[in-house]
Amino acid sequence: MSFSEARAFQLLLLLAGNCLSAADSSASPSTATETTSQQTPASATSRRTVSEYATYTTVSSTSTEDAKEQKEEIPVLEVMKYNITIKEFSTNDVLTSVTLAKPTILELLCTLDIDTFTEKATIGVTWRMGNTTVKDDNVTKYQNIWSSQYTAQIKNKDQLGNYTCVFKTEQKAEGRFDVQVPKTEGKSKTIISYVGDSAVMKCSSGKYIPFDWIWYTKNGSEKVIINSTLRPEKYDVFPKNHNMTKLKVMGITEKDGGLYWCEAVFVQLGESTGNTSLKVLTYMEPLKPFLAIAAEVIILVAAIFIYEVYTKKKEPVAEGEKECEQTEQLKSEDSNGVENSTTRHRKI
Repeated sequence: MSFSEARAFQLLLLLAGNCLSAADSSASPSTATETTSQQTPASATSRRTVSEYATYTTVSSTSTEDAKEQKEEIPVLEVMKYNITIKEFSTNDVLTSVTLAKPTILELLCTLDIDTFTEKATIGVTWRMGNTTVKDDNVTKYQNIWSSQYTAQIKNKDQLGNYTCVFKTEQKAEGRFDVQVPKTEGKSKTIISYVGDSAVMKCSSGKYIPFDWIWYTKNGSEKVIINSTLRPEKYDVFPKNHNMTKLKVMGITEKDGGLYWCEAVFVQLGESTGNTSLKVLTYMEPLKPFLAIAAEVIILVAAIFIYEVYTKKKEPVAEGEKECEQTEQLKSEDSNGVENSTTRHRKI
């Protein structure tokens, strides 16, 4: 082999080596790519797991927030304090009126403050709700007074009524708390309207705002709810959520007359009712006094006319009677004259 041929062979081997190294380097990236592509599902799975965890965490936090909101929705009852001080023994209870429009915690305090009553340092006190004993207490004198407290949670209408503190003394010493919902008052005067017109009736619950107002009318002996939504052309109830309500009755007929009831609804504590009345008149009503007067005038005129006719008929009869009497009188005078002359002739 010559030197040139050997040199060419070495060049071929060198080129072949370079090609092989290039092939190896190109193979390595492809392998890395395959490895990466094979790991992609695992990473995706990992991402899904994180996402699912995030979702679960969000749901859990939302549930926690809902629970917090539900706890916050539980109303915190207002605390109201009332007290009664008994200054002297009496056969009558000392009374305090308590008006509630919503569930409330009541702290009721009874104090016995009588200077002449000093023989005992400790006195028994009984608290009653209606006729049921709810607490027995023993109180010690402090600065010459005895005090007992009772806390009542008024959450529904069954807990309304009278709460009485009874001091166990020889003479009567009792205080009474009368717990009720606000009173509802209707208009005391009867509302008067005419057939075909409209009328507005009112009710009030004082300074307290009820949850809702309900109006009733009477159908025979039963009370029927007035539904202004079903009959907007006939009834209108306004305003809503206010301490006063108004019922407007339109297109009045004679059947619409009578009693109407307004009911104030206080959530959980019950209802209170007032009433008002509506009198329906026809357009002949204003004419009735005039017609009555006209009838009296007609009767009076007729009586006068009859009297005049009667007196006119009676006058000729009276004149005829007078003439007859005069004629008879003349005849009697004539006859008396004849008799007298005859008597005279006989005497001669």
